Amino acid sequence: LAAYVSGRPALDWAGRKKIALGAARGLAYLHDRCDPRIIHRDIKASNILLDEHFQAIVSDFGLAKLLGQGQSHVFTAIRGTFGRIAPEYLLTGESSDKTDVYAYGLLLIELITGRKRLDVNPDEFEKGGVIDWARELLKDGLLSSFVDERLKYNYNYAEAEEMVQIALLCTMYRAAHRPRMSEVVRMLEGDGSVAGRWERLKDVKAPEHGAETPKIVLSPAHYSEEEHNSVELEAVQLSGPR
Repeated sequence: LAAYVSGRPALDWAGRKKIALGAARGLAYLHDRCDPRIIHRDIKASNILLDEHFQAIVSDFGLAKLLGQGQSHVFTAIRGTFGRIAPEYLLTGESSDKTDVYAYGLLLIELITGRKRLDVNPDEFEKGGVIDWARELLKDGLLSSFVDERLKYNYNYAEAEEMVQIALLCTMYRAAHRPRMSEVVRMLEGDGSVAGRWERLKDVKAPEHGAETPKIVLSPAHYSEEEHNSVELEAVQLSGPR
């Protein structure tokens, strides 16, 4: 699955799609088929393990919460990796399966861009973060600037466009606008619903900021000392050794 760029392995497009679908299926299983249902609450690249066939395995359930029968969400102290926490969880402490969906959307962006960090340089985009940048590039038909340059255009542009749309749907500001993970699985499997869903929601803006990326700064008091340190750890590259 790996092509070599300057002597270093770079995961090809088919491999990235396989990881995206495998991780989505794993989360859909936790959300819909487990009893009680499970919210992972810390989805990121370093918590997606890969076997020798590049099958994705969701790991590290240290922050997971169980949803009892009839429960749709739980209220807890804020935990997780800074920059991967859904807006409603930051604002109210409410977590649900849709908080995992939000973090999964950022994981998709990692797979598309090949970036270890999701910071955007000012010379790339000055108006916001990586979600806003992806939205603008998608609107302008310039996604080639967003896809990992190590792929050297060895990818299907229409598939990349669809995957970016899924990532943006997953990271919508309001939880109600995000798809369920079971719907994400169907979209990744090619059910043909992505374009229509994106067309309906692409102009929806965050109510308080007019953008999908909330400008919120958390105090370190929200985390234990161990957790505060952990949020600064860089995600492990998906194509690296496990």
